Amino acid sequence: MSDPRIDPPPSADERTMLDSWLDWHRETLAVKCQGLTDEQLRERSTPPSPLSLLGLVRHMAYVEHMWFRVVLAGEDYHSPIKSADDRDGDFLGTDDASVEEAFAVWRSEIDNARKAAAGLSLDTVGRAKRHGEDISLRWILVHMIEEYARHNGHADLIRERVDGTTGE
Repeated sequence: MSDPRIDPPPSADERTMLDSWLDWHRETLAVKCQGLTDEQLRERSTPPSPLSLLGLVRHMAYVEHMWFRVVLAGEDYHSPIKSADDRDGDFLGTDDASVEEAFAVWRSEIDNARKAAAGLSLDTVGRAKRHGEDISLRWILVHMIEEYARHNGHADLIRERVDGTTGE
């Protein structure tokens, strides 16, 4: 597998550090999916879990959409991945989902997230609340790093199960 990731700088201002780590984790998920067939990307981790690499990509597209476009930018919910009342549609809807479309939507949501956050202070409060509380861009970035890190751990295990490939 090729590794296009750029390591985050060992010393930088807070915003550069947060953006760099988030980008590194975004690319880590892409690396975990590299070189697999559509069927391998759909392969479930282990019963009864519905997790698959394709499901993780779809989930992260949804998460990018929710935190940056809905919470931060205040846009209406309109994710093409799942409806607002379909709690597990991102993970369960992989059998018939287009792999090409899922990756395109994920990359598009990453681009939209970058645009939504561009030029904003880390102290900027999102236009939508979470559980009745204001959420800062700083919180969103830290949460997104945590979300990707957790799911990249899942991706490691799924990829190893699919074809034996392991790595950072």
